[in-house]
Amino acid sequence: MIIPKLYLLTNDDDISLLLTKLKTAFATNLIAVVQIRRKQVLAQPNGSQQLYDEALEIIALAQQYKVAVVINDDTALAAKLGVGVHLGQGDGDISTAKQLIAADQIIGRTCHGDSQLVKQALEDGADYAAMGAVFASMTKPQASIISREQLNAGCQLSLDKPLNICVIGGLSAENIGQLAGLPLTYIAVVGDIMDLTVEQIAQRCQQWQQALSIWQTLA
Repeated sequence: MIIPKLYLLTNDDDISLLLTKLKTAFATNLIAVVQIRRKQVLAQPNGSQQLYDEALEIIALAQQYKVAVVINDDTALAAKLGVGVHLGQGDGDISTAKQLIAADQIIGRTCHGDSQLVKQALEDGADYAAMGAVFASMTKPQASIISREQLNAGCQLSLDKPLNICVIGGLSAENIGQLAGLPLTYIAVVGDIMDLTVEQIAQRCQQWQQALSIWQTLA
């Protein structure tokens, strides 16, 4: 049984604070992937340039800690920066992304709770399928909660053929144990880490490490 890794999504903190938080989290060696998602920044008049400049700083930091980077939604930007991309269902197709993005970079696809979308992501060559929301989330309070049966169906597909499953939505160190035993590769986290102060993040990551240790007992 593979122990899942944390997949951290950025919030809209000021970039200097965000970098400090990311450095603290990366230093714990729990973070496998960071997704650059800066919705408020992108909405600014010069948002695209600001996002590009900030992404360069985040990527440089991630490289120091050997953390993979993906850009949310934007294949062209991901290709320009030399990183991976996460695609929602309306954000372009995987085949185009594979043509533009280096072969060693990650391509992920949002699949909600639909095993058919997971199957399609698998057939299209995605590296992971994101399923959720698993629990109610403050980040996306309107997101539909998927059932355990839906999650199980997606995970079964990942057993039949190689495909990483990433769960997202309201996940915390306190509730992640409810998913113990599932063949998960990534656990996506935003608020449970990024909404904390810098001083709290290292301790929270330790709590995550303890919570994930349950997977070891299932090996």
